[in-house]
Amino acid sequence: GGPCQSHFEALLGAGANFASSPGRILIHALDPVYIAAKASFTSIRDSVSLGDVLNNTISGSQGMGGIETRGSFRIGMPRLQNLSTLKVAPSVMM
Repeated sequence: GGPCQSHFEALLGAGANFASSPGRILIHALDPVYIAAKASFTSIRDSVSLGDVLNNTISGSQGMGGIETRGSFRIGMPRLQNLSTLKVAPSVMM
């Protein structure tokens, strides 16, 4: 398997969206980091492009694989840089 001796099919079967290593090769340590970052910064409205993700990993499609998944990035409004400026005290239950 990958560097942690993971089993690609079992991980996907257990519910993972991405896993190593379908080609049973050693993967680069930064490949999972890249995939996690890509998913976390892709809008929840968009799907993470599998081709784009796998083509930009160091190990490629032999080292990483997965299923179509939505991103997890959400935007809140208004965008406040410093929440401490709100000066809001927590409400007290009576």
